[in-house]
Amino acid sequence: MRKELWFGISLMVLIVGAVVWLMPAPADWTNGHLGLLMLALIVVAIMLGFPTAFTLMGMGVLFSWLAYRHADPSIAVQQTLDLMVQRAYAVMTNDVLISIPLFVFMGYLVERSNLIEKLFRSLHLALAWIPGSLAVATLVTCAIFATATGIVGAVVTLMGLLAFPAMLRAGYSTSLSAGAVTAGGCLGILIPPSVLLIVYGATAGVSVVQLYAGAFFPGLMLTGLYILYILILAKLKPALAPPLPEAERVVQLPPLASKLHAGGATHALPALGAGMVRALKGPRNADLPSGEFVRQLAIVLLPALAVVVVMGTLYGAVTAPAAGVAVEAPLSLGGAEESSAALDDLQAPPVEESAAPAAPAAPAAPAAATPAPTTAAQAGAQPAPPAAAISAPRWFWIALAAVAAVLVYFYWRFSFARLEIFKMLLASFFPLALLIVAVLGSIVFGLATPTEAAAVGSLGGALLAAAYRQLNFRVVKESVLLTAKTSAMVCWLFVGSSIFSAAFALLGGQALVEQWVLSLNLSAVQFMILAQVIIFLLGWPLEWTEIIIIFMPIFIPLLDNFGIDPLFFGLLVALNLQTAFLSPPVAMAAFYLKGVAPPHVTLNQIFLGMLPFMGIQLIALVLLYVFPGIGLWLPTVLYR
Repeated sequence: MRKELWFGISLMVLIVGAVVWLMPAPADWTNGHLGLLMLALIVVAIMLGFPTAFTLMGMGVLFSWLAYRHADPSIAVQQTLDLMVQRAYAVMTNDVLISIPLFVFMGYLVERSNLIEKLFRSLHLALAWIPGSLAVATLVTCAIFATATGIVGAVVTLMGLLAFPAMLRAGYSTSLSAGAVTAGGCLGILIPPSVLLIVYGATAGVSVVQLYAGAFFPGLMLTGLYILYILILAKLKPALAPPLPEAERVVQLPPLASKLHAGGATHALPALGAGMVRALKGPRNADLPSGEFVRQLAIVLLPALAVVVVMGTLYGAVTAPAAGVAVEAPLSLGGAEESSAALDDLQAPPVEESAAPAAPAAPAAPAAATPAPTTAAQAGAQPAPPAAAISAPRWFWIALAAVAAVLVYFYWRFSFARLEIFKMLLASFFPLALLIVAVLGSIVFGLATPTEAAAVGSLGGALLAAAYRQLNFRVVKESVLLTAKTSAMVCWLFVGSSIFSAAFALLGGQALVEQWVLSLNLSAVQFMILAQVIIFLLGWPLEWTEIIIIFMPIFIPLLDNFGIDPLFFGLLVALNLQTAFLSPPVAMAAFYLKGVAPPHVTLNQIFLGMLPFMGIQLIALVLLYVFPGIGLWLPTVLYR
């Protein structure tokens, strides 16, 4: 018998044995014990291979009928059928779930636009000078691709076709190559727009917008830890990730760049000014096309232009007299009549109280009071004096000097080969970056709901595919069918989970679990550790969908007892559930990679390569818990 089967059978025997050992005698069973039995049976049934959604519905209907039958047998069937209809309708009317098919459709379109292949090629050339460059380029490509699609299977499969063979040809360790592809592909679980965060938000009642904002920096942190591990390993053991040979670093130059390079111009931009223009477009280069020369020069100057725009905008922001404008603005609101009306309203009570004694002096009062409104109106009509300019703080000039030094070094190293790599990045990364900024930026900054942003992302994915001439009937048909399949799976899972959770609550299982947890007298830290350990262990036999759908409704009601923010708990869960795709025996990322890997690559080698990255995930989990600001700073700044 295979080792995976032994592991699965042993795990099921442990679960059944624990249920038999911990449960009382059948004669002493209560409805709460039936709920715990249902929870154990659903795990065993899923491990046996039964469809998750329909197993949840079947178990939920059966145990709901038992709960209703215990109360009133005559209407148990009717109540069970009503529960099924109500729960299904509640899922159908959940607006948050509308964004799932739109994000999935966007991801499939981007995947089929051949953009990722160009991105990986340009990144691995741009990073060729660092240790383990192919593995680092793989992780960076996966992180960028994860922001365009949260589909783990699509990312792992595509990178298994692009990056995995390239690393094996370069002499990389099979285990290291497999670990980089599978771990990088699973970043889509955490990095927005993650489907997991949408499902968790709908299950826990947490804002998906805040979850997206909170998951941004933990996703970057996890990616950075992966890259740091690759760099250290490649530096200490070069045999596992050897440098790229010179043949792999060669960049083909176009005719214009080849001729300029042959003429002795080794740098694309040796100096800023007319001297450079004369050197490149003088009598020696009279036969070069001027239009092509201007286009190349414009591309070379793009980084400098971007720096000027960014630093100029920052300078305007730090030197703007915002405080002076805020103080002076109320003095110039409205005209003379509005200012007088406002003054009259404020002075109304004193005037009414002294109206009777002041009656004899009425004729003299207007003469004395007449100039006052006029003076106020004139003062309001006069333009406010210009506010004094605020000098830029010292940190701005330090940052400007540092950026200028980096820019000078960049252009000093900016050869014609690097110019071609830069143009490859322009053609692959920047269109995708614009799509990511449009989608995630509109969500995070409150310009659009996740559903609206997902619709814009779907349109952007279609435009990208059209721009790269990949938008045809076959691509649209495949994307629509895969989107419908994924969306149907998620929706049926929600229906099954809703019925299952209702049955669990009806039987009193939630109350029994809460009573048991509270009887342990745990602190908030101890409860958090216990919950994350349970979720980590559940990630070995179950997928993330089953963990979120089945077990989150059990954990979420307990958070109030310990004063834990559901948003922060969700970020920890999303980071923890990276293991659901990397931990055997279910480890779907390993099977995705095995399906496209060469025949000599075994599952054991893939599993061995994933283990160090699972350890890195645990380190990231500890860092997020010790420093919660990594995940909570951005939502706090933007929304609280």
